Amino acid sequence: MIVFALYIAIFVVSWLLVKLLVHRALNDFTARKTVTFGDESAVRPSRIASVVSILTIFLLWGAFTGSTWVPKFLHAPGPFVGDASFTYTAEADGVEPDEATVTVRVFPVGEETEDPEVDPGDGWAKNDSASVGAWRSGLVRVDQNDDHGRDAGHRVVAVNGQPIEPGGEVITEYGRVGMSPKGTLNFEPAKGWQMEPIWLPAPEAVLSRLVEISRDGYRDSTLWEHLGWSLFRVIAGFFFGALIGIPLGYAMGLSDWFRGWFDPIVEFMRPVPPLALIPLVIIWAGIGEAGKIILLFLAALWIMAIAARSGVSGVKISKVHAAYSLGASKVQILRHVIIPNSLPDIFTGARVAMGVCWGTVVAAELVAAEKGAGMMIMVASKFQLTDIVIMGIILIGVIGFGIDMLMRLAERKLVPWKGRG
Repeated sequence: MIVFALYIAIFVVSWLLVKLLVHRALNDFTARKTVTFGDESAVRPSRIASVVSILTIFLLWGAFTGSTWVPKFLHAPGPFVGDASFTYTAEADGVEPDEATVTVRVFPVGEETEDPEVDPGDGWAKNDSASVGAWRSGLVRVDQNDDHGRDAGHRVVAVNGQPIEPGGEVITEYGRVGMSPKGTLNFEPAKGWQMEPIWLPAPEAVLSRLVEISRDGYRDSTLWEHLGWSLFRVIAGFFFGALIGIPLGYAMGLSDWFRGWFDPIVEFMRPVPPLALIPLVIIWAGIGEAGKIILLFLAALWIMAIAARSGVSGVKISKVHAAYSLGASKVQILRHVIIPNSLPDIFTGARVAMGVCWGTVVAAELVAAEKGAGMMIMVASKFQLTDIVIMGIILIGVIGFGIDMLMRLAERKLVPWKGRG
C-alpha cells in the first residue's frame, strides 16, 4: 500500500511538472489538437512520461530493497540490525519477583554471529543473551539460566514494565516481544519497510545473477538456449494459431452459416484459460514439444479468429457498395476492400495473442521441459531463488516488448491507413 501510494504521488507530481514546464512551452497546432474518435494522430505517447515511469519503478524497487544503486537518503527504513535489549519481570514460588535484561544481537541474514556476552547479574533472575537474523524471530528461554526454573513455577509477568501473559505481546523500540501459549518469550526485531531479499532482491542482485547465468548457464543449458527455446515455442504456437484463426475469422465474418456454426465454439473456448487445457493436452499429445506448441496454438487461435471476425464485421458497408458500383467482383472486394480494412483489427489481435502466448509459455514449459525461460523460472521458484525468477520475468517481458514493437512497426508500414477512416 505504501509503495502504491508513493507511485501515485510520483505520477501526479511528474504530470504537473511536465504540464507546467514543458507543455506550456508548446503552442503549435499539435499541442492544441484534441482527441477525435478513430484519429490516433491526436494522441502520441509522451517520451518524458515513459522515461519517468521506468525510472520511478526502478527507484521504488531500489528504495525498498536497500539497493546500493539508490542514494541512502532515498532508502525506505530497513530492518533493525544491532544489539537490542529489553527487561523482563519473573515470578517463582517462594521468592520475590525479580527483573533481568535480555540482550539480542540482530544480524543480517546470511552472516554468522555469536550471542553477545553479558553479565548474569546478582538476582535469581539472570541476564540472558541471544541472536536472531533480521526479518526473523527467535525464542528466548529466559528460565534456563535463572536460579528458579519452571519446576519452581517460573513465569514471566511483564516486559519493560508492561504486563504480559501467554498469547500477548509488548512492542519495544527494537521490535516485538511476544509470549507463546506455554509462556516462552519470542523476540521479533523491527522489520522496517524494506523487503527481505528472499521475497524481493535488489536490482544489482538480479543483474549479478543475469551475468552469472549468461556466463555459466543454468541446469546444463546456456541462458540463450533457454530463451531461444521459449521464443521458438511462442512463435510456432502463434504462427499456427494465426494460420487457422485468421481464415476462420474471415469465414465467420463473411458467411452467416460459418458464423452460426463456429460462433458457439469460439465463444465457448475464448474465456477458457489455456492453463486449464494442460491436462487435456498432455493426454492428447504427451509431454513432448508437440504438446507445448499445441497449448500455445490454442492460446492464440481464438484471439486471432475473433480479431479477424471483428475486422470483417467492422468494414463500412458504404465502401463495399462503392466497390460494387464500380463493377468490382466479390474476389476484388475481398482483396481490395475487406482485407485492407480488417488488417488493423488483425494486427491488434496479433499483439494481444502474442502477449497471451508469452504468458502461457511458462505454464507450457511445466510439461517436462528441459529448456526454456519458463522452466528456469519454475525450477528457481522451488528453491526460492527469487533473483532468477525476477530475472526470467524481466527477460520474458523485454523480449515480448521487443516483439510488440516490431509488430507495431510492421503495422505502421503495412497498414498506414489505420485510424484514417
